[in-house]
Amino acid sequence: MRTNKFLFTLLFLAFNCIALAQNASAKVAGVVLDENNKPVENVSVSYQTKTATTDKTGFYEINVPANQKVVLVFTHKSLRNITATFQLKPGENLEWHVVMSEKAEQLSDVVITSSRRRVQGITSIEPETIRTNPSAMPGVESVLKTFAGVNANNELSSGYNVRGGNYDENLVYVNEIEVYRPFLVRSGQQEGLSFTNTDMVQKIDFSAGGFQAKYGDKMSSVLDITYRIPKRYSIMAEASFLGGSITGEGISKNKKWSAITGIRYRDNSLFVNSQETQTNFRPTFMDVQTNVNFSPNKRWQFSFLGNASQNRYNYQPLTRQTNFGTIDEPIALQIFYDGQEKDRYQTLFGAFKTTFAKDDNNIFRFISSVYHTQEQEYFDIFAAYFLGEVDTNIGSETLGEVTFSQGVGSQLNHARNDLDALFINAEVKGTHFINNKKHQIDWGFKYTRENIRDRIVEWEVIDSAGFSLNPPQIDFPNDQPYNPYVGPLVPFQNVRATNFIDIDRFSGFAQWNTKTEIGNHQLWITAGARFHNWTVSGDGISNAKSQTVISPRAQFALKPDWDKDMIFRFAAGFYHQPPLYRELRDMNGVVNPNVKAQQSIHFVLSNDYNFKMAKRPFKLVTEAYYKTMTDVNTYTLENVRIRYRANNEAEAYAYGLDMRLNGEFVPGTESWLSFGYMKTEENQNNRGFIARPTDQRLKVGILFQDYMPNLPNMKLYLNLVYNTGLPGGSPSYADAYTYQTRLRDYRRADVGFSYVLTEKNNERANGHWLKKFEDLSIGFEIFNLFNNQNAITNTWVRDVYTKNQYGIPNYMTTRVFNVKLTAKL
Repeated sequence: MRTNKFLFTLLFLAFNCIALAQNASAKVAGVVLDENNKPVENVSVSYQTKTATTDKTGFYEINVPANQKVVLVFTHKSLRNITATFQLKPGENLEWHVVMSEKAEQLSDVVITSSRRRVQGITSIEPETIRTNPSAMPGVESVLKTFAGVNANNELSSGYNVRGGNYDENLVYVNEIEVYRPFLVRSGQQEGLSFTNTDMVQKIDFSAGGFQAKYGDKMSSVLDITYRIPKRYSIMAEASFLGGSITGEGISKNKKWSAITGIRYRDNSLFVNSQETQTNFRPTFMDVQTNVNFSPNKRWQFSFLGNASQNRYNYQPLTRQTNFGTIDEPIALQIFYDGQEKDRYQTLFGAFKTTFAKDDNNIFRFISSVYHTQEQEYFDIFAAYFLGEVDTNIGSETLGEVTFSQGVGSQLNHARNDLDALFINAEVKGTHFINNKKHQIDWGFKYTRENIRDRIVEWEVIDSAGFSLNPPQIDFPNDQPYNPYVGPLVPFQNVRATNFIDIDRFSGFAQWNTKTEIGNHQLWITAGARFHNWTVSGDGISNAKSQTVISPRAQFALKPDWDKDMIFRFAAGFYHQPPLYRELRDMNGVVNPNVKAQQSIHFVLSNDYNFKMAKRPFKLVTEAYYKTMTDVNTYTLENVRIRYRANNEAEAYAYGLDMRLNGEFVPGTESWLSFGYMKTEENQNNRGFIARPTDQRLKVGILFQDYMPNLPNMKLYLNLVYNTGLPGGSPSYADAYTYQTRLRDYRRADVGFSYVLTEKNNERANGHWLKKFEDLSIGFEIFNLFNNQNAITNTWVRDVYTKNQYGIPNYMTTRVFNVKLTAKL
């Protein structure tokens, strides 16, 4: 308790000593090219009395004041001048690349916000915000979890659910290439690294619903990420108690070749050691990514995106003690383990993309990719538990220990699960502009071949006070110890199956965009449709049917001719989710090839309001949504493992309100506050509507960035999330209509402090050692600042003495401290 008060006081003082900043600076850097795409040397880049000159590679760098309009002038003795206007945030590093011409002068006003994304209902996230955000699981997903409508109760997982959907219902693209998650992962601490390497990111767009037809066939959301194309040589590195990363990028002398490569290593020992279960365990994860680009001329561009990752999860639990109950009647669960778990997840991914610009109005793209995953889950873990009263007598030698056992039992879990999956994709896309780009047509066709080889051998035996427990579905009289039990002795859970499955998919879309006017009001219209056909085949499958779904979608955005900068947007459409392999496999591991695509109809009404407060920019986005769902494939959710019933026997709905206020609460730094309300229910076989596993009613998220005016080198980053409890307090095997209990509310605060050593590099002499660094920072992070005990599931044990069942929370990580060093050359 004293520690909590100390940390709260520390945070409070940090907030109060941080005030408005003045005279902060920013940086503009880039490459100047001529019309032949060759670097231009000796270009003068000037702002008032400050001047920089391009070198042989055309590179320039100049420091400018922040929070005010800055006019940069590019001049050269044989080329026309270029004038560009900027307004940057303190500490912001903007890449601005220039093409100088011999013909006409150019005037350019740099606009940070994109009106096109705004009318499409897409939220853009700055890559720098992701890199600095303190989170136990760093990456894009950690920032998404602060948005309204995006929920996750597992800080060690990159998975998230959006507006009532589950982890499998979100599309993720990198450079227009769809990426996949592993299949067998059961818990968040097995995941390791998110696919996206944030040090390689240039642009991040996110839509929580009502997205366009050009995106794929999932029911909830789309995350669209673009990796940057290097313009100069650079190295970025980070090291901390949780691992490290290094990213290098460069460009050839003729500017035709460029490459960026990142290596990441992750060690989650700090988080594992903070949990209640004592283990011999050091989980390590590693991946390598590269993005290579080749542009022989202005019409052609070729790129390769590759990724190789390996997660090794060798887990040997020793003991665990969880205290619960009340002050008057404290109870503890004490478990002693034997055995171990050896898991391995190895993935290889490669994609080629070719872009051909026939002219300014016709662009074609060809994309091919291969994804190969080999996953292994092997474990034999024996657990002996004691449920009893805890000694609370201060001064007692057994203080905090179990002194009287009310229930004893044991449990043996066994698995030999192997999966080998190969996905091959080939896709062609086109973009056409008509009538001076007033109309835009997009289209695409894609073929996917999925080959899955899967073996499941998984069983669990439970013994309570010497009596083997049968599974709930076995209905056989059992009144031991008064009469002997003569029924069958079977495992409590038993799944055995071998599946060799092939899935062939054909999909495509066509989409039309236009901008028009109604009087003095501006109107944007987007309309399109998708189709998806798939067929399941494989060993032992003879009754599979080819299925096809069509998904029309439309968006309308209106910007009234008002003094206030507002945009109103309405989106509606069909969103189908043709089943992937995991959705075809039922609780017993048997594949049902005729599982239908789940269908959702989205209705989204939103308002986007840009305004200024205290002469600083702010944005308030409000979205009301309703989703009706049919042919729902119901599932159980335990930690991050989803097990489907593969039956399409339910209907569901979700509705809610999302609000997000973001802007410069402190000059030059973007922060936001989000609030969401949602309700989602499902009706299985007309038994009535009950809460879905992702029914999380209230959500509050805050991402706050700040810095000290008298010490501008010191930055502060705060991440706060509050979610009401999820359903899931009951056993996964239980009938959801009988048990509608919820987990406790999720509350988490992560804070990070960063001291930037290179903040005033422009004032240092040229020979100073810090001049070699573009950025050099030392950071200190506190994860789970207030040490809240957040539960992800319950462990259910039985007390034969009182004939009660107890749900003991499985807590996530406690407070953890981390130190990191970040450098960029």
